[in-house]
Amino acid sequence: MSDEKEQYRMPLIGDTAPSFKAKTTMGEINFPDDYKGKWVILFSHPADFTPVCTTEFMTFASMHKDFQARNCELIGLSIDSIYAHIAWLRTIKEKIEFRGMKNVEVMFPVIEDIKMDVAHKFGMLQPNASTTQAVRAVFIMDPEAKVRAILYYPLSNGRNMDEVMRLLMAMQKSDAEKIATPANWRPGDDVIIPPPGSCGMAKERVEKAEPNKYCLDWFICFRKESK
Repeated sequence: MSDEKEQYRMPLIGDTAPSFKAKTTMGEINFPDDYKGKWVILFSHPADFTPVCTTEFMTFASMHKDFQARNCELIGLSIDSIYAHIAWLRTIKEKIEFRGMKNVEVMFPVIEDIKMDVAHKFGMLQPNASTTQAVRAVFIMDPEAKVRAILYYPLSNGRNMDEVMRLLMAMQKSDAEKIATPANWRPGDDVIIPPPGSCGMAKERVEKAEPNKYCLDWFICFRKESK
């Protein structure tokens, strides 16, 4: 009889994220029902009491309120028990100092996933890396529980949390203003106006002067942002 978990397909960008109920360090959560109207970042890590994961959790925890200020909640996951999670998070708060961060308290939920149910649903287990540890996956879901971005890192290398925040802000701005963001965009940088849908519109776009607009060519026009 085949393992039912193997039937899951990793959700892709644009898919509705898999629903789940899970026991966490902050009590049981029910996704997406508990997060209606909010952005959610679900991220996995290989194991508790590991050095790379410790630096990641401290960094995410130090930025937690900044994510919440942008209507975004964090959810962590590993294939360890709730008791291991609690012991590890207590150690972080009481003993670990990293890059000026100390007495760091993790106030977002960390999922106990001993049976690997959530990890399988999100494709966080990749056999050629490990069959018992979740790789460093990041799923960003929008307020409609749609997967909007997916980031994967190997077991050995920590994530860039500033990039996760930058990407969240870029997607929120694109949704709100119907624009795109160029390479290395940061808040306050100029943004890209969507390309024209016809030759006539392309010609008009280049020739028509508009406040705060400039074009590099017919297909690439920018809107100036005030810093």
